[in-house]
Amino acid sequence: MKYDFKGLNDEQIEKSRKENGSNALTPVETESFMDKLKENLKDPIIRILIFALVLNVVFYFMGKGHWYEALGIAVAVSLATFISTWSEYSNEESFQKLQEEASKISSKVFRNDEITSILIDDIVKGEYVLLQPGDKVPADGYLISGDIKADQASLTGESIEVEKLPTDEQTALSNSTDLSSPYNIYRGTTVLSGEGVAVITSVGDNTVYGSLAQEMKADDRPSPLKLKLSNLADFISKAGYLFAGLIFASYMINKIFIHNNFDMALISAYFTDLGTLANDIVTAIILAVIIIVVAVPEGLPMMIAMVLSLNMKKMLKDNILVRKLIGIETAGSLNLLFSDKTGTITKGILEAVLFIDGDKNEYKSFEELPKKLSEYLDLSLKKNTNAIIKKSGNNIEVLGGNSTEKALLRFVAKSDKKFENFETVDTMPFSSDKKFSATQIKGDMDITLIKGAGERIVDYCNTCYDENGNIVEFTKKEQLIEMMNELSAKSIRLLGVATTNSAIDDMNFDSKDMTLVGVFGIRDDLRQESVYAIKEAMDAGIQVVMITGDRKETAQAIAKDAGLIKNDSDIAITSDDLNVMSDDEIKKILPNIRVIARALPTDKSRLVKIAQEMDLVVGMTGDGVNDSPALKKADVGFAMGSGTEVAKEAGDIVILDDNFLSITKAILYGRTIFHSIRKFIVFQLTINVAALLIAFIGPFIGVELPLTMTQMLWVNLVMDTLAALAFGGEPALERYMKEKPKSRRENIISSNMKSEIAVGGLYVAAMSIFFLKSPVIRALFRDGTGENTDIYFLTGFFTMFIFVNVFNAFNARTSKMNLFDNIHLNQSFIKIMAFIAIVQVALTYFGGSVLRTAGLNSQEWIVVIAMAFTIIPIDLIRKMIFKNKY
Repeated sequence: MKYDFKGLNDEQIEKSRKENGSNALTPVETESFMDKLKENLKDPIIRILIFALVLNVVFYFMGKGHWYEALGIAVAVSLATFISTWSEYSNEESFQKLQEEASKISSKVFRNDEITSILIDDIVKGEYVLLQPGDKVPADGYLISGDIKADQASLTGESIEVEKLPTDEQTALSNSTDLSSPYNIYRGTTVLSGEGVAVITSVGDNTVYGSLAQEMKADDRPSPLKLKLSNLADFISKAGYLFAGLIFASYMINKIFIHNNFDMALISAYFTDLGTLANDIVTAIILAVIIIVVAVPEGLPMMIAMVLSLNMKKMLKDNILVRKLIGIETAGSLNLLFSDKTGTITKGILEAVLFIDGDKNEYKSFEELPKKLSEYLDLSLKKNTNAIIKKSGNNIEVLGGNSTEKALLRFVAKSDKKFENFETVDTMPFSSDKKFSATQIKGDMDITLIKGAGERIVDYCNTCYDENGNIVEFTKKEQLIEMMNELSAKSIRLLGVATTNSAIDDMNFDSKDMTLVGVFGIRDDLRQESVYAIKEAMDAGIQVVMITGDRKETAQAIAKDAGLIKNDSDIAITSDDLNVMSDDEIKKILPNIRVIARALPTDKSRLVKIAQEMDLVVGMTGDGVNDSPALKKADVGFAMGSGTEVAKEAGDIVILDDNFLSITKAILYGRTIFHSIRKFIVFQLTINVAALLIAFIGPFIGVELPLTMTQMLWVNLVMDTLAALAFGGEPALERYMKEKPKSRRENIISSNMKSEIAVGGLYVAAMSIFFLKSPVIRALFRDGTGENTDIYFLTGFFTMFIFVNVFNAFNARTSKMNLFDNIHLNQSFIKIMAFIAIVQVALTYFGGSVLRTAGLNSQEWIVVIAMAFTIIPIDLIRKMIFKNKY
């Protein structure tokens, strides 16, 4: 098609850019490394740690504390915040690479009296743009020449062709926000067929696409994990203050009464010695503060950061790109998932799944058709289409045309017939009135080829082709129509193929002189893996709701095939139905809704809001600009990899292969992470409780924790960094998908976890005190020489304390009686525990004066290992009693 447009000149371009701005979208504000770091420092447990760190530093400079305590907390805080910050920041780079392609799209424009290609960001208002099949519309405007058919699914969610015709500026501007307008074109949509020239009226943020992109500035509500950690931090703070008060009281009671043998005269004298009293009060306060520090699990934030980061890398291999770390765990807490149909539950590609001739014979492939009938079908499709078949070796590709034409041509693509002896005489494009298209040809035979809506084509036919290609009376029309109705109820779209001897201009529809070649059954077939994935999600207690632009009957049929609708209580509802209902009415039926048909973008945001008001954790999938607000508002937004850059910007997780199965994988990873966090909490709080009890009881029985500061550093390393790595590698187990979702406000520490922490903490504390105070145990260790009389005994205690942690790690990692359950899937756990044990043995022999250790003999090793090992049978007994489950 030839055009005679001069377009804008350089001066006009510059003027337009100054007055109306560029076509570049204002980027959604992204966080810098420092912004992310500041946000991570707001974590409730991190804040407690920072407070404790400040107190430790103050006490150290007052000469009342040890440097290693402050160092340990500082290392924990630094590692936790920097790991999570760097993971999110570096993953943004992967995401930005995913987005770069969008800015490289070019458009053909008329400038300075010639056609040139420019990047879409360089488009200005008033530009004359040439639009051809496959082009992305770069900005909003209207056609002034030619005509096109556009796919506006990225804006409306409806995968239907919209015809665009030329108009004048006044008409176009009066319809500029009406997405159904037959004149206006919109940024982000795709030209399917036709050709035309458009004038740009809005650019950048002023386009419909741009304005939707700016709607994504909704505030994020706290994730389930943040809520749970806030509750845990609150509990730990209260427990810490309680124990601090008890420690303060026990220390002062010891100083006031026990040291003075309950002698009232000595007690009175003690209170008159203000210097001694003040010193003891300060010491008691310092001990109380240390207890608060001990109560806080420094390794928890670091472990969470590590486990999220480790799993983020694994997920990328499964086509899941995590943009926000917290999105992984949130996925594991989902109660309700709103999922698009096309491309997620279905393949997103139309396929011709069967062909039926006039005698009701069914054929699943072109190769099954009788030879003569196949030739008529082959001719009918290849000569009456806008698409072409491109073959390269064994690869067959269909180019051009719309999705329906591509599906039909793929059905006959293996045929090598060229039909070169035919030429086209006339064509009639598809008409919404007649509901078919036609091509008149001449050559070996003069004939008009017709294809269109199945029921309309069948109605126009009184004859049909038999298996031998002969024209015979169409005697089974009624039976075929009945068969077609049954197929329609199964979400199969029907398209008829026919011929007539009449020229296009002479066709008489009342005479029904067409001859039926046959009827195609076309559908966007289910992804087979999505059926399994939906069942898995539903078995996991997640309500899955399919959202689609399809009519209700079609949506119901697909939902039944996918396993979403199983009984009469499952509801399929349309957008119109929703719009006449109040939010309270929707809340009553929401648990039973399985399908939203004829859905609009506004329905998604409304449903998310309603579900969140019911305190549900909500997931939303989406790929279009219209989906972005809902993706942003949902607790976790799953953007599709094939979707728009705006949708991906709004999502927390990008599903690179658009597959529902990948969504269920993300849910499994999220649940695995939650289990890993709980396991680590059990491991660390068990030791914390033991340390608190030893510190509380110790002053009454003359025991202070007999570990040096360097030994404490090693204990902290075992409890924090190494344990975080060990539990962070826990495998994703299918049994996690059989559990019901955790409530948004459920305590992160379950009742069974409390039993394990309490029993383990009490036992380790009791065993430690028994070890230190029992003459029997002391007698089993050799005496040292000089000032190090107790060197072997204290080395034994240090080693026992480390090994009891190692053995308890096996207890904490599984709720099963078999402590080696699936341990082969976490090789890092085995390696780290072996590393701790080997290093500990080495430290006893080579630690020397630095670690205050000495090599133990065989008898001493037996005592140490045997006592440490007893934590395992103790916890097995507890598991039998409490039937422990996380």
